[in-house]
Amino acid sequence: MKNVLSKIALLSMSALALAACGNSGSATEDSGTGTETTGEYTDTITIVWYPNESGSDMEASREAIGSYIEEATGKEVEHQLTTDYAIAIEAIANGQANLAFMGAQGYVEAHDKNENVVPLVVPSGESGTLEDAIYYSWINVKKGNEEAYSDGNGGYSLDNIQGKRFSFVSNSSTSGFVVPTSGIIAAFPDEELTQEALMEGGEDKFFSEVLFGGSHQGSAVNLLTDRADVAAFCDTCVANYVEPVDGEKNEVGTTYAVKEDAADPFTGLAGQEFVSIGVTPVLNAPMVINNDVTSPEDQEALKAIFTSEEMNNDASIWKDPESEESALFEKDGESQFVTAEDAWFDPIRALSEN
Repeated sequence: MKNVLSKIALLSMSALALAACGNSGSATEDSGTGTETTGEYTDTITIVWYPNESGSDMEASREAIGSYIEEATGKEVEHQLTTDYAIAIEAIANGQANLAFMGAQGYVEAHDKNENVVPLVVPSGESGTLEDAIYYSWINVKKGNEEAYSDGNGGYSLDNIQGKRFSFVSNSSTSGFVVPTSGIIAAFPDEELTQEALMEGGEDKFFSEVLFGGSHQGSAVNLLTDRADVAAFCDTCVANYVEPVDGEKNEVGTTYAVKEDAADPFTGLAGQEFVSIGVTPVLNAPMVINNDVTSPEDQEALKAIFTSEEMNNDASIWKDPESEESALFEKDGESQFVTAEDAWFDPIRALSEN
């Protein structure tokens, strides 16, 4: 079998190339908001958060974003924290929430349920545009077990993951399910796999056991506590808890360790290490808006505040790379919120067709 990791990289980079088509890489002038709605608008602005961003370490970022929104709209902000991706997706789709910060796959699912759920903004890359608005999906094994996945040429292969206990995040997770399963399917063409088939383990299945961590942090904990042999999770969602100790961040073969002061759910796991045997770029997660329940005035106010210089230079939202404080995003070069259109997420739709 050819090197599996090269196939995964090719798959992902093809998706990113598709995303760039028809888009200059800069903030678009039309975010897709302003579609026809019911006119039944909410008196408060409710933001629903995925489990990954619902932890106490993200509270300062959530509250800062809420304060900006209150100032911009004159409305009270309510934060809806969740423990399940499906709850967040349903909340934004059915109008229980005005805004949601969610992965690209979750957005695609919500938009399929309600076409008036559209992107508001996306955190850019270091260029300040959509051109490099990516993060990374990792496939990882516990330190000490990595040699079982060696490709014999100084790198790593996914050839030996078959029959192992595998932990995903949620089947609605982009980097914790859709991207890794797409890579696995491409790597094992003779198995005629589907994403649905990879959701279940057993003697007659590709994996001996399949777990879902419920969050990226939960999937990482499944690996570190030996519930799983291999686990998928992303770089950004565990950045506040782990650090590279051998190798460069987001490179295949890098070893990461849990920080000494890591908060829950990593409490008690300080010093535990894992190795990334697969690294794949993924389109950044959007902040999405439900226009059915958000007035046109609020839509414009929200777009204006999220793209404002003040909000995009707030250290409680955009973490200085040298700071030890946690924040929702990392300030990398000119990174900022930029508007995006629904079509920018078409590569994720394509991956979901497996």
